[in-house]
Amino acid sequence: MRRDIFQAIADPTRRSILTLIAVQAMTPNALAEHFDSSRQAVSKHLKILHECELVSQEQRGREVYYSLEIDKMKEIDAWLAPFRQIWEKRLDQLDALLINLKHEQHEK
Repeated sequence: MRRDIFQAIADPTRRSILTLIAVQAMTPNALAEHFDSSRQAVSKHLKILHECELVSQEQRGREVYYSLEIDKMKEIDAWLAPFRQIWEKRLDQLDALLINLKHEQHEK
């Protein structure tokens, strides 16, 4: 089954894994220490993230290190961009309304 990046980030554990490896590459064992789940469960999450190309693997000796694929994260950002513009416009409108209300209060 082919998953997409939005299915991958839908899970809170996978989002936490992405946050952790954004700072530095980590092994499955090192990641598992941050969760109340087994190494096997973390490995399953890593497999899904890897399938979706959100993380890359690098073999270093006997260890496999996982790193964030920032270019793939840009797809999420691009999808969110139109929503961000809507939110910013609405917040600007709210700011203008609050300024007007404050100005009216001072005139009374």
